[in-house]
Amino acid sequence: MSNRIACVGVGRMGANMARRLKESGFHVTAVYDLRRKQAQLLAQELGCEAPSRLSAVTALADVILTVVSDDDSMEALFAQKGDSLLKGAAGKLFINCATVSPATHVMVESRSQAVGAESVEACMASSITQARQGTLYLMTAGQQSACQRAEPILAKLSASRRYIGAAGTAAQVKALVNMVMNINTAGLAEGLGLGAAMGLDLGMLREVFSQTGANSRVLETDGEDMQKRDHACFFSSAHAAKDSGIAVSLAKKVRLKVPLAQAALGQYTRMVDSGLGELDKSGVAELTFPGRGPKPAKPAKASKMVPNKVQNTVQKTVRKKK
Repeated sequence: MSNRIACVGVGRMGANMARRLKESGFHVTAVYDLRRKQAQLLAQELGCEAPSRLSAVTALADVILTVVSDDDSMEALFAQKGDSLLKGAAGKLFINCATVSPATHVMVESRSQAVGAESVEACMASSITQARQGTLYLMTAGQQSACQRAEPILAKLSASRRYIGAAGTAAQVKALVNMVMNINTAGLAEGLGLGAAMGLDLGMLREVFSQTGANSRVLETDGEDMQKRDHACFFSSAHAAKDSGIAVSLAKKVRLKVPLAQAALGQYTRMVDSGLGELDKSGVAELTFPGRGPKPAKPAKASKMVPNKVQNTVQKTVRKKK
């Protein structure tokens, strides 16, 4: 297959995937993002173009990788009218890595096929470091012929892949992955927060958790960050809220009650509403640890109790609101 690849959506994940593909010998011909300056800087780094129109992106590549954040963004990329990636897309392959609703992935496949293109769902269950190193875990879905066509690219982006089934099924599994992860993260924040309120040594508590049934992957990735209030963003609380919302919506469709998922959604929604949505998901600890809590209306007082990484986010939010 041709190695001309374009990347649409070059935030924390997309940009590092583009870098990885270039280093792996693929010809990255274009990058696109609504944040034009960000796309232009990456294009300069990679030696490619940063078109202002989606149709120009499609014209420059044979394979288009999309990494955007929500259903509305995907609808805009694959719009049936006006400028979109579908213009001149016959024979092209779309690899869509966003965590969006299963119905959106089904829609993208249908619209792609209608113009003679192919579409692959490649949902990611890893973070920025893995994107840069090419060690993502990918859940794929769609026509098997399209997945086989995408395999040389996916192999350079991931350490492991699992084919799930027809379009939309990988998104269903990814929604469940993130639902459970978000529940675990919110639960860990409460456990450590309660330990702090009782005056327990949190280093000791995390060590005990790791050797017992309280152990989890998020203990490894987020436990120390919660204790130290280091919420540098790898997976934002805003994305956690969005993904938990997808899972809760799926549960409603099959009339299943998911009270823990609802509670986790409530916590992450509260973070977004408090102006802390761009903190890492570990930032949910700011809602549960004693003596903490978002103070977006009073940045001066918050500076006494919130470290720089959190305080900067709070102050930026206040300035935007003004």
